[in-house]
Amino acid sequence: MAAIGPSSKIVIVGSGVFGISTALWLARSGYKDVTVLDMQDTARMAYDPSCVDSASADLNKIIRFSYGSEIEYQRLATEAAKIWDEWNLEILTAPTNELPERLRHGDRKLWWNVGMLRMSCESDLGDFEITTLDNMEREGIREFQFRTDDDRDVTRARERGWAHKLDPCRRQDRLGTHKAVLDSTAGFVYAYKSCAWAQHLARKAGVKMILDPQRGKVVDITTKSDQPVVHTADGLRYTADLVVVAGGGWTPSLVPEVQGLLETTAGSVANISIPKDRPELWERFAPENQPVITWGSWQGKEVYSLPRDENGTFKIGWRKTKWTNFEDVREQRISVPRTAHVTERKETRLPIDALNGIKEYISVNFPELVPLGITSTRLCWYTDSIDNSFVVDFVPGRPGVAVCSGGSGHGFKFLPILGREVVKILEGRGSQTVYGHMWRWRSSSEPMRNGLEEGEQGPRVLSKQTMATKADWTFTGQ
Repeated sequence: MAAIGPSSKIVIVGSGVFGISTALWLARSGYKDVTVLDMQDTARMAYDPSCVDSASADLNKIIRFSYGSEIEYQRLATEAAKIWDEWNLEILTAPTNELPERLRHGDRKLWWNVGMLRMSCESDLGDFEITTLDNMEREGIREFQFRTDDDRDVTRARERGWAHKLDPCRRQDRLGTHKAVLDSTAGFVYAYKSCAWAQHLARKAGVKMILDPQRGKVVDITTKSDQPVVHTADGLRYTADLVVVAGGGWTPSLVPEVQGLLETTAGSVANISIPKDRPELWERFAPENQPVITWGSWQGKEVYSLPRDENGTFKIGWRKTKWTNFEDVREQRISVPRTAHVTERKETRLPIDALNGIKEYISVNFPELVPLGITSTRLCWYTDSIDNSFVVDFVPGRPGVAVCSGGSGHGFKFLPILGREVVKILEGRGSQTVYGHMWRWRSSSEPMRNGLEEGEQGPRVLSKQTMATKADWTFTGQ
């Protein structure tokens, strides 16, 4: 395709992390005609997870720098952290009337450096953890990692004020064993507030938004005279120089060519409401006292939790199995989201296996929460790539159409900086960058490709699961 320039007409499909970060960096790089389309009014609803269906529209997301041997992601996450810090300061010092509505009330802080405790249910640390620590040693940041079984690390954690987060589940006292590493550089961000802030910055930079169930809903992308044409549900057509599909879990539906490279999957999330009239619980699960926690085997962590938010919501996620949902899309069977609000068939329940995994995590690690029971559940739909690395590239055989997707459950932390690298790729400079190479259009000859080879015959299909009901939200004996 012809090279894009400042006056090129660019349409971005999707206002989640990948779409809004790309839009922001395009505008800040001098592009004057950038429009974001979305079928959900993420501006009016401010990415509220109670009414917006998107992986980006979530309560909170983990910010981590532990990537094993994937040093490139570790470095990009470290760069992103600097901008998260800048955003925090910018929001804190801005006049209230100059902030988006979502940030005018409650916590005006996006990024919380509360630490992340990588906690094992096994008797020792695994290869991934050892590799991560070795890489951090080489990068000069090992001093911020504290092993619970290393006296020197424990002493250093105590000196730096992190000792109270080394064993928040009191496993050593209760169970007689506790193997974990506390990463004091990590933490979480409020996801919905972060997206609202990024969209606010994009608008200020000149990005146009069409966020509407009809005018913003893309139903097809065709080609005319070697230019992409975007068709929306209201019957209008937008001819562009470049279309960037950043539709999250809806990306494979709009660009079926990604089959075998990307697949829409769902993680399982449950919430427990911690009451303010229980001050011992309220304080214990506050960000000041509770780190982000991952728990499971080092081969594949299965459960995670984040500190309670300002309203008392304690979020737990289960990722051992990522669910698929196959439906007919343009004469193909493609995995598509099945959500609480925007899809024809609605779903808020979790498969019983996922709910039981979450309940086990609570029972073993936080037995004091058992009497409260589960408050709500949701499926978090996103896209997995064949190798968990993003896909940012032009679609072969589709002039002017690019895909920006494949977050694979770890993309949110890069919101402030992802678009910088995407712009380089869209400008044709991808071959000159490490991320352009990592995120290129690709295939795999590996026998197991993150489950993408299973298809509708695989065991992860949602229709094959026994779904939990509200009756399952209580714990045995409660």
